[in-house]
Amino acid sequence: MAQPDGAQIHDRLTQGRHPGEIVPLATLTHELGGGADWPTVGDWESVTTDLLQLVRDGECDALSLGLPEIARALICTGPHSHVRTYDAAADEFIAYGPAECAAVLAEVDTFLACLVAEQKFWPGEGLLAPLCWRV
Repeated sequence: MAQPDGAQIHDRLTQGRHPGEIVPLATLTHELGGGADWPTVGDWESVTTDLLQLVRDGECDALSLGLPEIARALICTGPHSHVRTYDAAADEFIAYGPAECAAVLAEVDTFLACLVAEQKFWPGEGLLAPLCWRV
């Protein structure tokens, strides 16, 4: 990811959070006024393009979680969003919200904790120090 955008995003993602806490990119977008404030930390399109390129080039560790559609939708829509599905067999709508999103993140956290216990993720080379560590 182009620096310093990556350092600014890291700073935004870690403020007021616990070490190791999972923060989906959608949550950052939510925190940035639904995306309107992305320019304060970086160019969203460039950041995601750079991140995908780093992963494709094997220049950092990455993991595809293979989440089911509802879990993926909950994580991608932000922490306070709701997702509705239609069950044709029962002829009813099913609503999923923040509680279900939190449950998905808890499952992902458990899964990642097991992986990290075996081997830590490699963030890549040549990274700038987090903004909070700079003098």
